[in-house]
Amino acid sequence: MIKKLFHLLFRINGWKMKHDVPPEVFGKCVMTAAPHTSLWDAVYALAAFNEMKIPVRFAIKKEFNYFPVGWFLRSAGALWIDRSATAEERGKKSYVDAMAEVFGKEEHICMLIAPEGTRKRTTKWKTGFYHVAKKAGVPIALGYLDYAKKEAGVGALVVPSDDMQADMRKIMDFYRNIQGKHPERFALDARYDQPAPPQPQAVEGHEAES
Repeated sequence: MIKKLFHLLFRINGWKMKHDVPPEVFGKCVMTAAPHTSLWDAVYALAAFNEMKIPVRFAIKKEFNYFPVGWFLRSAGALWIDRSATAEERGKKSYVDAMAEVFGKEEHICMLIAPEGTRKRTTKWKTGFYHVAKKAGVPIALGYLDYAKKEAGVGALVVPSDDMQADMRKIMDFYRNIQGKHPERFALDARYDQPAPPQPQAVEGHEAES
């Protein structure tokens, strides 16, 4: 019922879809969702992924699993995250560890994460999404909502490497020209929104000093 309502709102408001990522990627991946500047983002994003037959899930603390909130969230794709420590562990698990474990338990899972972590303007994204993907050994699919074009989709794929700085720059470059519902609330992560450092150039007729 909820997904049908989202579908109706998506179509009535004239949104279209586009994605250039092979479908098999969505079997196991972290899906980012940006820009995130409005409560409507969740509605349109879930509607778009449903239309594209991408079964995204999103992490919610297990404490929210109670009626009727739990029923509503579960029907929308919520996945309960348990950070409780086992008998062999000390203290609660980190969100990164808890979510990475989910990938080991599930045969197919596409975890949706909004890396900004807030609808307010921020120049420091939460990088947990990157560390979850790295630890779980899965790619990061870059999902987006472009309100200027009324286009929703998945436009690129980033496989975490040993160079987080370079990987995050690719992600910033992807989202650079995508417009949120409230453009003034969207900003890239300033730590990675930087040009690549210039490469030293050899001077003709001279050898570089060792």
